[in-house]
This record gives sequence, C-alpha cells and structure tokens, in this order.
Amino acid sequence: MHRFAIRRAGRLLVSLWVVITAAFGMIHLIPGDPVRAALGPTAPAELVQARRAALGLDDPLWLQYLNYLHHLVTGEFGSSTLSGLPVAQVISDRLPATIELALASFVLAILISVPLGLAMAVATRNGRRRPAELAFTSASAVLAALPEFLVAVGLVYVFSVTLGWAPVAGRSGPDSYVLPVIALAIGPAAVLARIVRVETLAVLQADYIRTARAKRLPSRLIYLRHALPNALTATITLGGLILGGLIAGTVLVENVFAWPGLGSTIVSSILAKDYPVVQGIVLIYGIGVLLINLVVDIALALLDPRSTIRKS
Repeated sequence: MHRFAIRRAGRLLVSLWVVITAAFGMIHLIPGDPVRAALGPTAPAELVQARRAALGLDDPLWLQYLNYLHHLVTGEFGSSTLSGLPVAQVISDRLPATIELALASFVLAILISVPLGLAMAVATRNGRRRPAELAFTSASAVLAALPEFLVAVGLVYVFSVTLGWAPVAGRSGPDSYVLPVIALAIGPAAVLARIVRVETLAVLQADYIRTARAKRLPSRLIYLRHALPNALTATITLGGLILGGLIAGTVLVENVFAWPGLGSTIVSSILAKDYPVVQGIVLIYGIGVLLINLVVDIALALLDPRSTIRKS
C-alpha cells in the first residue's frame, strides 16, 4: 500500500507539471497582445511597452516560464491585465459558485442513477421485460448524448421563458440552482444508470447471490447489502471521471444561465485576452480533475486493495 501511495503521488506530480506547462504554453501560443487589448487600441506605444515590461512579457520565454513556476510555488497567480485585480482574488470570488453547481449536479446524478440502475437491473434480469429494457437503454443513450448547453437552452425556454417557473439567469436564490443543476446532471445520470444496471446484472449472476437466495434472505438485503456494494466499483471510477467532467462542463452551462462562476469568467477573459486570468482558471480546472482522480484511486484501493495495487 505504501508503494501504491508513492506511485500515485509521483504520477500526480508529473501530471501537475504537465498541466502547469500546458497552461503556460497555451497562453503564449494564442495570437494577440493582451496588454494592447487591455489598454485599448488608442493607448500610446510607450504606455504599452512600459506595461509589458512591468508584467515581464519582454523577457525570454524560458525566463517567463521560470518566473511563472516561482510565482505558483509562492502562491502568486499574477494580476489581471484588464482589471488589475490579483488573479487569486478573481478565482476565489468565482470558485465557490462553480463548486456548488458541480457538486449539486453530481449529487443529483448519483441520487437518480443508482436507484434507477439498480431497479432496472432487478426488473430486467434473466431477459425479463424486454420492452422496458429497450426503452431504458434507448432513452439513456439519447440523454447521455445531448450536449449540456443544448439541454440548458431547452430548459430555459420551457421552464423560464414559457412557464415562468424558474429564473432565466443569475445566482439569486435556491430556485436559481434548479435549472443549471438539472442541465448538468441529466447526461451523467443517464451514463451512470447504464453502468449501475450492467454491473448489477453481472453481480446478480454471482454464486454468493444464488446462495443468499437459497437461504431465503429478504430481497431488500440481497439487493442493497450484497449486490449494490459489489456493483459500485466501476460506478465509483466512472463517477470520479464524471465529476471532473462536470467541473469542466460548467463552462458552457454557466454562460447560458449567466452563472457567476469560473466558466463564465474564463469565457469573458478569453474574449478580452486577459491571459493571466485564463491561465489561473485553466490551472485550477486541471488541479481539480487531478485531485478527483487521486481520490477515486484511493477509494478503489480501500474497496479492493489487492486488485487495485496489482493494476497500478
């Protein structure tokens, strides 16, 4: 287990370095002058040059990279070229809204997918209820394939514009969470429900389930105590990946609902060529996904230490 933890920590550090380097390189490959974009097309050349020198943009690329790493180690993300505010402050102001939206969507997806997948597995085991199985697989495939922003636009049109049941945009109260959370949760819930059903069907064919039935244990104990925990290993793995995808997927949904999170901020920063803010947000997204994957690996190691450590 110690070797497993050391290997995972090493992979995390390497992946983190790749994310940091990619964020730095991506910004420098984007055409355009962020200083000119921030100061405006009519700004004097002397002012633009002085601002570039103050930000270190005239230094060689390798020196900018070393300075960038040094600032990250010391907790400095730089300052916005547009507002002049520290990037760390911009992120700290917007990060809670994104985390709330992603976690609420993930919880809703779990609450829908696990009971639904388990119920469909029980109902359709051994080839029973073929029409119900076909309807479930078809509907879940369609819902999983729908883009989040398309679902979001549809929800806004039906429940906000037409029916007036929910706010069109903003983060003004509990009711403003309903549509963004549903828009983000529908696709992951459909995917997870399919996985839970498939895994549960496999578990229901196991010998210990047959033994439990032979002992005439109540169905509630068979499905919830014996079948469900053993069917959740693949669900945990995919669920961690989906949570990372939900954090990144908030970008489009936040812009549809004018949600004051990192997603809407990064889009407006890209349009304004506010590259320090874009760098900081990309880095936060990358670190978030890496940490989620690490938590998933640890959870799987705790659930099944021998198989997880062998695969690592």
